[in-house]
Amino acid sequence: MQSIIESIWDNRDLLNLPSNKDIIRQIIENLDKGIIRVAEPISDGTWKVNDWIKKAVILYFPIQQMETIEVGPFEFHDKMKLKTNFAEAGVRAVPGSIARYGSFISKGVIMMPSFVNIGAFVDEGTMIDTWATVGSCAQIGKHVHLSGGVGIGGVLEPVQAAPVIIEDGCFIGSRCIVVEGVRVGKEAVLGANVCLTMSTKIIDVTGDTPIETKGYVPERSVVIPGSYTKQFPAGEYQVPCALIIGKRKASTDLKTSLNDALREHNVAV
Repeated sequence: MQSIIESIWDNRDLLNLPSNKDIIRQIIENLDKGIIRVAEPISDGTWKVNDWIKKAVILYFPIQQMETIEVGPFEFHDKMKLKTNFAEAGVRAVPGSIARYGSFISKGVIMMPSFVNIGAFVDEGTMIDTWATVGSCAQIGKHVHLSGGVGIGGVLEPVQAAPVIIEDGCFIGSRCIVVEGVRVGKEAVLGANVCLTMSTKIIDVTGDTPIETKGYVPERSVVIPGSYTKQFPAGEYQVPCALIIGKRKASTDLKTSLNDALREHNVAV
């Protein structure tokens, strides 16, 4: 399948072959069932991006026709059908929650009124709270809590770019935004309104001197929104950043340590 997708990517005339359309549709079906995924963790703690699968997702759109989808009193007009069989998958989908076909949602996931896009992978036991969105190809780990209004960005192009990755056990506070392939390490806590892009400074302020990184939040970090002063031609202004102010304690239950961390540092969620 990979070699065929690469061939079609280089020569779009091959999209006209019915057999190639069937292969693309089979890949999307495999995504929907969780048989394959756009990105996957490997043994050294990093992630491998399967960019050929992202190419298949992109190629799926031009072979699909627009159609009207009626769900009770609601009507949609799209190229992509909606995900179904939530009961069989062991997923709780509250009215108002929408997942597109080609996304995988594992058992024990709870979807409040929210949206999950094609190519996304949501692992077991995760809560997707009200008005949260999980963008195309985003990877959400086990027992993650995406609080109300969280925006997890989608990444389709460039195809070699890593998607947004939220690893197991993370707590993402209300109205957080995580986009552009940022990775949040296991059991990290993002306080309300943290905004992370690949250019956002993530500053560890727990030691004597600040340590700056970008694109990755270390495991068990407790993060809040902050700002720093930057010089512009028109003067000095405050620019958003993210501050690592502590770590979840390994000695206590995760929920307890989360509450302790938030109380200790007066973090809003």
